[in-house]
Amino acid sequence: MDWPVLFLLLSLAFRLPLSFSTLDAISEGTSFNVEKPEDVLISQNGVFSAGFTLNSRTIVWMANRDQPVNGKRSQLSLKIGNLILTDAGKFTIWTTNTISLSSVQLSLSNTGNLVLRNLEDVILWQSFDFPTDTLLPQQLLTRNTKLVSSRSQRNFSTGFYELLFDNDNLLRLLYNVPEVSSIYWFDPWLVSWDADRSTYNNSRIAVLNSLGNFSSSDNFTFMSADYGLVLHRRLTLDYDGNMRLYRWEDEGQKWVVSWQAIQTPCKIHGVCGANSMCSYIVGSGRKCSCLPGYKMKNHADWGYGCEPDFDFSCNKNKSTFLLLSHVEFYGYDYGFYANYTFDQCRDLCLQLCNCKAFQYNFGEDIYLRLPIGNNISNSIHVEEFGLDCSSEGTIQLDRTYVKSSENWKMKFMLEFASGLAGLEIICIFVVWCLLIRTQKNSDIDKDGYVIAANGFRKFTYSALKRATNGFKEEIGRGAGGIVYKGVLSDKRVAAIKRLNEANQGEREFLAEVSIIGRINHMNLIEMWGYCAEGNHRLLVYEYMEHGSLADNLLANSLDWKKRFEIAVGTAKGLAYLHEDCLDWILHCDVKPQNILLDSNYQPKVADFGLSKFQNRNVFNNFSFSKIRGTRGYLAPEWVFNLPITSKVDVYSYGIVLLEIMTGKGPSRSVHSIDDGKETEPKRLVTWVREKKNRAATNTPLLQEIIDPLLEGKYDVRMMETLVEVALQCVEEDKDARPTMNQVVEMLFRQHNYSQ
Repeated sequence: MDWPVLFLLLSLAFRLPLSFSTLDAISEGTSFNVEKPEDVLISQNGVFSAGFTLNSRTIVWMANRDQPVNGKRSQLSLKIGNLILTDAGKFTIWTTNTISLSSVQLSLSNTGNLVLRNLEDVILWQSFDFPTDTLLPQQLLTRNTKLVSSRSQRNFSTGFYELLFDNDNLLRLLYNVPEVSSIYWFDPWLVSWDADRSTYNNSRIAVLNSLGNFSSSDNFTFMSADYGLVLHRRLTLDYDGNMRLYRWEDEGQKWVVSWQAIQTPCKIHGVCGANSMCSYIVGSGRKCSCLPGYKMKNHADWGYGCEPDFDFSCNKNKSTFLLLSHVEFYGYDYGFYANYTFDQCRDLCLQLCNCKAFQYNFGEDIYLRLPIGNNISNSIHVEEFGLDCSSEGTIQLDRTYVKSSENWKMKFMLEFASGLAGLEIICIFVVWCLLIRTQKNSDIDKDGYVIAANGFRKFTYSALKRATNGFKEEIGRGAGGIVYKGVLSDKRVAAIKRLNEANQGEREFLAEVSIIGRINHMNLIEMWGYCAEGNHRLLVYEYMEHGSLADNLLANSLDWKKRFEIAVGTAKGLAYLHEDCLDWILHCDVKPQNILLDSNYQPKVADFGLSKFQNRNVFNNFSFSKIRGTRGYLAPEWVFNLPITSKVDVYSYGIVLLEIMTGKGPSRSVHSIDDGKETEPKRLVTWVREKKNRAATNTPLLQEIIDPLLEGKYDVRMMETLVEVALQCVEEDKDARPTMNQVVEMLFRQHNYSQ
């Protein structure tokens, strides 16, 4: 779904709604509300607008790209010389961090610069100093600024690619992910003078003008293909890692590329993710594919790359090598060895458990390490994965055609065959049209619910029964139903939940799953589809390789770093449900069993099921008459029949935090030892709170409550923060508990401090 965020939009004047304000500036004390689309600033030339509304305009700047606000009750305010963006809970999401004793004004210039200045015309803050992924004409790129790409075409959060001045004063493109960081433009093997660059430019400054000329202090310059015309232009570092100059075409009402940094996209590092290959087909662009024996991690995003589709053994006697011709890998190089034979290279790779492949003769062939017994043959690979880029272009074949004497019989047969072929083509076209129409009709449910374009779909009961092999492999169960592992027709592994009873009509069920299917967040389980046939109600989710948090705590497979990241990710997922969704949702059953872990141990909140949607912040108890939580994680509101709010999830989350830290479940009594004697059993919350109070008298808090399975390996400051946050979340008074967004902020603040 589209996130309502604060941004500037590049748009032509006549495309702006007539109901919009014509203000290009606001004074102190003014505020913009997300629920009022008319609350926008528009530059005097009508080209730029600033506000919450997204529509179809081109985004050139965002204030809060990594922390979107929800679509209700969010507000942008100008107070005491400070521009402040607040969420529905009045929590500060973003601010300019400025102050002024005199009155200030926020204005939007004709260049697209959002400027905050005081009465003395002193600029306190301007958006040109904080670019996101776009540089506008007259906007400077300096030693203190950089362009950072978006994550994907629809996800505007921070991506993997950066344009910046490096420490050697050179303008470069950088691929930057947690695992690796590498320069990919200009060619990293070139020294500055070979690339016509100069390192003698301590100013580090670059600028684009409206005529289409870009110049940098390191001597790099380019001109657009239409240089000399005064047009609307923007230089954008796109999500695919390529830097492109665009011009606006009035006739076609579209953006046209007039220059780009990289002509062959496969040279962009990480463009297909890890363990993958990129091939370039002239006229067709880039094509990504996984290495033989590997599979995509995320079918919706190549950025996640591929992962092994086999169990790797470090035993060198169980490994073999597959030849990949005309393939070049980069990153994670173990070493370079001169005067090594082929056998020596192979044997060295076999001795290293983390060796995935070796290259013999630089720039020629790669030998990929695979387990013995894989079913991938060299012949299949060479055809599907091999890419021969040695040819400089298309080769013209020299052919001579000699016309023979005319044969009327042959001519008749050819004309007859042509007639039949034409009739056949007409029949195929008619059948194709009918199939398309049938398909469109099948994409619309009988109650009018259209299948989502993102792959969310309706499954038949027989298809899901076939996918689960008759519902044989059970991977989980709860009060709502049993979860089975299955393989869909497109080979995706899925978790298929079979609900115990159809307690809703089909129309109500479809209305709710259609909302859940549109929810998209990295810390929420993704629903791929559903089944509603007769009394059968099934939900299809992505499969999580490492199971639930409960299983991993029991198996002691989580170190301190993983536990903290799980705490943060879970908080972000719940915060999104509470405040960032246009359809607000309460979970009502937050517990370790409903926090699932993917292949990288990243958490995804699951089972935020049906009949839990909010229209207001408070619900009557009748709306939740059939919802059952889990003993030990239930907030006091449930027990005392009080109004239910999002704070019930906050309470449950606090219990989960205590369980992550102590390794002890809330339903079990906790025994402590004082003066060598075991005290009476206590509830987990009471036990931790008493330990925290005793910490004031220099009694070691963490050593007594921390999970002994961690063996003392943890960050003391971060653990103290988790204890503090958890105890705030489990306050008896719901008003004393923080919101989930506030929890996220507290955890992030401590995480950044510790780094």
